[in-house]
Amino acid sequence: MQKGWRPGDRLPSETELIRRFAMAKGTIREAIRILEAQGLVKSRTGPGGGVFIHQVSDERAAALLGNYFYFQQLTIDDIYQIRATLEPELAASLAGRLSATQLASLEEVMTAYVEPASSPEEEREQHVASLRFHALLAEMSDNPLLRFLIRFTASMLSDITVARRLYARPNRELWASGLAYQSRLLAALRDGDGAGARQILTEHMHNARRLMRLQEAVLTQRFLPEGGVI
Repeated sequence: MQKGWRPGDRLPSETELIRRFAMAKGTIREAIRILEAQGLVKSRTGPGGGVFIHQVSDERAAALLGNYFYFQQLTIDDIYQIRATLEPELAASLAGRLSATQLASLEEVMTAYVEPASSPEEEREQHVASLRFHALLAEMSDNPLLRFLIRFTASMLSDITVARRLYARPNRELWASGLAYQSRLLAALRDGDGAGARQILTEHMHNARRLMRLQEAVLTQRFLPEGGVI
């Protein structure tokens, strides 16, 4: 921050802020109130209390951004346009750089959907878990913006899947192809094959987008052009 303040640092007293910025008490209090509403400061009462610098968490930032998009009527295409641009490059950048522990954690997520779902509820949980794989992969990036954007889009797709009940009709092709692409991706990441990892995720995003659009069309009883291709 401009004054060198970091999360956890205590702001000067109200009297000092009034003197430093030459503003009225009401203006200073309103500024603090706005900063607190934005999550940038936090007030504590009692001994040792005061107003402290607070770092906005990824979860809060995603929740606030999600509130904005709540009224934007996002589509499957909107989500996958972003995913298809960002995720292949993420995969290419991580190839050969992940530890055995990180690769094992990705494999662990996949155990949640190693077998096809036997009920709509299990189908829902598998959809969410498969997106968790991509969010976890994003967390392994050194790029904080890329990390946040991919996790956010995965979260938005998860919310759309649940809210629109896109899991209500079992889709073996979506399950089988997703699992196969993720298995191939893990192998490319382990082997340090950046070009291969990029290509696998490009194909995965294209295929998942097609299948998710068809899934949504069937469940909402939309008209499909001849041949079933949208």
